[in-house]
Amino acid sequence: MTRPAPPSHLAASSTAPEHTTSRPSTAMPPLDAWMHRQQSSGGSNMTAALLAWFEGPPPALSALRSMAQYRLAPYERLRQMPSAAEPAEDSWPLWSTGPHFEAAHHIVECPGAASTELEEDIAALFSAPLDPRRPPWQLHLIPTTGGFVLLFRAHHALLDGRSIATLLRALFDETAGLRPPRAGGPATAETPSHARQLSWILGDLLPKGRPLPFHGPVDPHRVLSFRQVPREELDAARASLRSAASAERASTNAVFLAATAGALRTLGVTGRPLPALPGICALVPVDVRTSEESQLLGNHYATVRVPLPQLGDARERLAAVDSFIRRAAIGARARAQAAVVSSRPRKITPLSNAAGRYVDSPRYFSLLCSSVSTHAGELTIGSARLTAMAAIPPLGPGHPLAVTAIHHGTTSVVTAVTDHSHRDLAQPLAERIHDEIRILAG
Repeated sequence: MTRPAPPSHLAASSTAPEHTTSRPSTAMPPLDAWMHRQQSSGGSNMTAALLAWFEGPPPALSALRSMAQYRLAPYERLRQMPSAAEPAEDSWPLWSTGPHFEAAHHIVECPGAASTELEEDIAALFSAPLDPRRPPWQLHLIPTTGGFVLLFRAHHALLDGRSIATLLRALFDETAGLRPPRAGGPATAETPSHARQLSWILGDLLPKGRPLPFHGPVDPHRVLSFRQVPREELDAARASLRSAASAERASTNAVFLAATAGALRTLGVTGRPLPALPGICALVPVDVRTSEESQLLGNHYATVRVPLPQLGDARERLAAVDSFIRRAAIGARARAQAAVVSSRPRKITPLSNAAGRYVDSPRYFSLLCSSVSTHAGELTIGSARLTAMAAIPPLGPGHPLAVTAIHHGTTSVVTAVTDHSHRDLAQPLAERIHDEIRILAG
């Protein structure tokens, strides 16, 4: 259904209805607390972001703030911030909820950027610390040649990638007939047996990675590289597994992961190809919201580790990754993991700290690989049309490299993220992932 524009009396004011009461501090859910403690310990920059490209005239900053005041103020999550009342370092972190949605403090305009400088400008904004005195999120309006971009960044403790996408979708104008975004799965999905869930949980605890040359300390500064992949190339790569015996195409996620495996193999690190040994695996986030929870904000995902085979032939790599994904029951496995995590007691213990260090280590995974397909349909702000989106994830301790792909409309955007000390890896890796997709496309 088409979203109505804000009433005319809101176009130049910020007096839209909003919540005006504070709530008592509440304990953070486990995933929120994990992300919060990683940043507060000084270990890393845990900002996550989505970048949206638009063709057409940018809105005035006052109009964008008024639109946000009208459309985003009902989301209570955007008024939350870590409580200042935490009594001790080992206490469980808390969320406090403020009484006001303050669009003027969170939505800002940046100087215009040329396309050749956009990656550097976005990286600088992404690396900048969020204001500790306010809810940890910010929306940047950046004019460009022929259009503009919006950068929505937030502390990962507050919002995961799907949450940021939900908020951006709420801010944009929608065309009639737009399908709702797909969530993690139906509420009535078949529940696996207890024995199978136990085997998944035990499997999730086993080490599957090994340290690689790029693993090590992560500095707080980020380097980004974006590559746009046309839909026809991605579709051709998906169809490359078709044979006389099977008409099924590979999944979009399998193509992205297989291309990443090939890029790592050919790119190497410090001039050396990666050895063709087992132990290179991707940490893949999986949204666990049901269809009824598609608008739920916060952190609602689990992670599945997918091997990245170092086979020499691109189609063999794709076949191996696609076969693993089909066998692994990734959605059900992720939901079982999320249920276990959410049931844990809300307290910090030496065991939970040790588990956190292990999960952050290269023994657990090699690099983050996140691939998301958005809904179909046109999104606009005024007369400007959304053309592409990119995801920018945080870099966890010990993992100064991550790659993402967002597939929106006729364009996919592959993003490589590194810290500043590994800046020479970002552009070649993004380019070679695109090259691998072209190879698969034939």
